Amino acid sequence: MKIKKFEFNMFPVNCYVLWDETLEAVVIDAGCFYEEEKQMLKNYIISKGLEVKHLLNTHLHLDHIFGNRFMWQEFGLKAEAGQQDEFWIAQAPAQSRMFGFKFDEEPVELGKYLCDGDVISFGNTQLEVIHVPGHSPGSMVFYSKEDNCLFTGDVLFQGSIGRADLAGGNFDELREHICSRLFILPPETTVYPGHGDSTTIGIEKVENPFFR
Repeated sequence: MKIKKFEFNMFPVNCYVLWDETLEAVVIDAGCFYEEEKQMLKNYIISKGLEVKHLLNTHLHLDHIFGNRFMWQEFGLKAEAGQQDEFWIAQAPAQSRMFGFKFDEEPVELGKYLCDGDVISFGNTQLEVIHVPGHSPGSMVFYSKEDNCLFTGDVLFQGSIGRADLAGGNFDELREHICSRLFILPPETTVYPGHGDSTTIGIEKVENPFFR
């Protein structure tokens, strides 16, 4: 599996494009806000000859869904995400004003609800869905056992974990689920987070200050 990371919007958010030898692909967290970011993502997909089969959201906080309408308009894809986070979609305009900018695009409904244990297939590649609530009630992590990596959204970062002070967040729940669902994975598993640089499960188990 090949992985391309983009950093989009003012927060900024990591957007990932994944594909394999079949050229079937998925996009995780299309956070493209500015027009040039949207065109960058579109042009990359087209230049590689990719057929995007799924648009996945790790969760539905504002910064991770900026590009969902664009992906619907350009590629006919509606996002797949946890139903527990669906309330955040309608709150996006108000949330943007809280952060001091305007985001008034008409929201796009989810195309599919993801649940713990679901398997997302594209080409010869599979991603397992792991529900890890705490940052948001519907946060989902996408795990590739074959490629030994996972995409954690705002659940787990290099040296940190997600904030738990937004609606539906729960700090203790977040820590508990990281320990019980993610830290059981092989230590060499690469972690691709929603913000910042990649890390590994082994490094975070030993060095992350939230688990000492």
